[in-house]
Amino acid sequence: METFKDTIIDGLLKVVATDSPLRKRLSDPALILEGAGVRTGLTAAEIGCGRGFFTIPLAEALGPEGQLYSLDVTQVAVDTVTRKLAQSGLSNAHVFRANALDTGLPDGLADLALLFGVVPSPTLPLGRLLPEMQRILKPDGRLAVWTAIPGWSPQSITRGGLFSYLGKTNHVYTFRRE
Repeated sequence: METFKDTIIDGLLKVVATDSPLRKRLSDPALILEGAGVRTGLTAAEIGCGRGFFTIPLAEALGPEGQLYSLDVTQVAVDTVTRKLAQSGLSNAHVFRANALDTGLPDGLADLALLFGVVPSPTLPLGRLLPEMQRILKPDGRLAVWTAIPGWSPQSITRGGLFSYLGKTNHVYTFRRE
């Protein structure tokens, strides 16, 4: 059942998170996923998939031997992405409703965790989010952060010592799990 909060969030997502050609030109999913280090055969966790702007290109890039676990806190987002995946015919993606602070994913599942448009957020304190990301990543796992917030610093991720900064490619900051 859709809550009032879900309705508000869905309305906001329709405005800022559309799959429009303009958005694809301004934020080319292929380039951003390349910057994140996405490649065939990886297992990836997409945290906060929203309406799925990156989900289909991500599942395609992982290929049939890769796995994608996409989650969002709102049922509207999960339903939207589930529909898109069904229409695409991709079978390597799993979408579910969960909070980024407690994903429910197994320890050491993912090669790569994606926080695209998720940080910074007042509802996701890094002191709780980053330990969860470290937990779900394999020992050699990577964290990728893409944000449109001017002045955001990768030091906010490295400050707690759970991740070390690797670099920035195609507007994506990447980190190694420590």
